Amino acid sequence: MAKATKNNTIKLKFDSARNLAPAPESKSAAKINERYELFIDGKFQKPLSKKYFATINPATEEKLSEVADANTADVNKAVEAARNAYDKYWKKTSPKERAKYIYRIARMVQERARELAIIETLDGGKPIRESRDFDVPTAANHFFYYAGWADKLEYAFPNRNAEPLGVAGQIIPWNFPLLMAAWKIAPALATGNTVVLKPAEGTPLTALKLAEIIQEADLPPGVVNIITGAGETGAAIVNHPDINKIAFTGSTNVGKIIQKAIAGTNKKATLELGGKAANIIFDDAPLDQAVEGVINGIYFNQGHVCCAGSRLFVQESVAKIVIQKLKDRMESLIVGDPMDKNTDIGAINSKEQLNIIHNYLAIGQKEGAAMYQSSCAIPKKGFFCRPTIFTDVAQSSRIAQEEIFGPVLTIQTFRTEDEVLEKANNTPFGLSAGVWTDKGSKIFNMTTKLRAGVVWANTYNKFDPTSPFGGYKESGFGREGGLHGLAAYINLV
Repeated sequence: MAKATKNNTIKLKFDSARNLAPAPESKSAAKINERYELFIDGKFQKPLSKKYFATINPATEEKLSEVADANTADVNKAVEAARNAYDKYWKKTSPKERAKYIYRIARMVQERARELAIIETLDGGKPIRESRDFDVPTAANHFFYYAGWADKLEYAFPNRNAEPLGVAGQIIPWNFPLLMAAWKIAPALATGNTVVLKPAEGTPLTALKLAEIIQEADLPPGVVNIITGAGETGAAIVNHPDINKIAFTGSTNVGKIIQKAIAGTNKKATLELGGKAANIIFDDAPLDQAVEGVINGIYFNQGHVCCAGSRLFVQESVAKIVIQKLKDRMESLIVGDPMDKNTDIGAINSKEQLNIIHNYLAIGQKEGAAMYQSSCAIPKKGFFCRPTIFTDVAQSSRIAQEEIFGPVLTIQTFRTEDEVLEKANNTPFGLSAGVWTDKGSKIFNMTTKLRAGVVWANTYNKFDPTSPFGGYKESGFGREGGLHGLAAYINLV
């Protein structure tokens, strides 16, 4: 009789996990139109450009819909609608009434949560569990939270008069389309501003579904306008002379272009840009909990978050144990159909992004790092990438310094707190970080010295609408969420 080994037992468990019966979410609850127009002045309107582009399901490469491609004339039309709504209705609407509208939107997002989650997964490739359990509920929570602030601005800013800025131009990325829309629209409305929002061209559908909700909520026409397009559309919003505020979440390179474009104007801005977050595990940390936090921080979201914990620093004395635990946990992850409730890692958002990730995998190996990938099978169709670990990584390595935006983790070791602080801060980014230890004093020492806008302790990727979020250095400036998120949309007099 063959002798059972620990490795055999682990392999049996992994094989069992990967052979779970399919549990697909039905698409029947979601209605996707064959074509979407621009949402301007309270109604859907054909683009003056007369152009459309396709949006596809990255897991199947199938076309989902075609979406209007707004040009400069369309942007002008949207901004004019927002300005008219601001002057005629919204700045004159009482804070109590503004709160009612925002609250109504929040409730409608909740009521249509299943449909929104399905569309988010079909359009973006993220697992249905993430869309269902995080993206949509957190989006609704942002509307609820800022509905509560709308009639309390005198308490938010005591002894000051908070005046709206006017028209806010908002540009959001493809990784959290609905959440980023809520993140930006809710505080703008609560403070009395009107909005022209552009979702990413790769994931426009939930923003357009939100436009339907806004229409059904009877928000005054023009208060929120949602237009679709690519980089040229976003540039037209940024450069429009009647925009008072730019809110952008996206790449550092585009953020720098926006800064140059608005220099010398009176436009306010908040920029939430790239990241290369350090996740630090000390030898006194709860290692199993830390490993699960690392997995959650980089793999469950396909690495598609700016704050993904893509740089892992492990204290030398426990490095071997942690790395083995990570490899074992990776082997249990299921990569595949994002609509399957068993799936842990879904599809990469686009073929272009998958090519970027593969390019970085080649760079890492060329630089001498050791690459380990999960042995899982991946679908032959669609844009998928196995979860990946790089060890023996140099501090100067490109894979340790540049944002990859994929399920790729680099691992380095350290001996002392001073050493890991120097390594963690030695990056142009400063969006987020994580610390794992059972010593409260060590947590406070690290959090005061890490140059990151958000530092999690013994957890990772936890978000709440009451908490501000934003970065330092090339990760941007300004804060979104919480009380700080209101300040970005007002003038205090």
